[in-house]
Amino acid sequence: MPSLFRFLVFVGLLGGLAYGAVFSLATFVQSKPREIIVTVPQDKFLKPQR
Repeated sequence: MPSLFRFLVFVGLLGGLAYGAVFSLATFVQSKPREIIVTVPQDKFLKPQR
């Protein structure tokens, strides 16, 4: 039983570290918005002929 408890504590700590890393990235890193232009070929709009 102690090994199960140790494992659960270890998994909880890893989850807490991952959550903290994601939270800090979302809080402290500012993204720069930019315009993206994608050209879609016309044949993507045509229905296939049967």
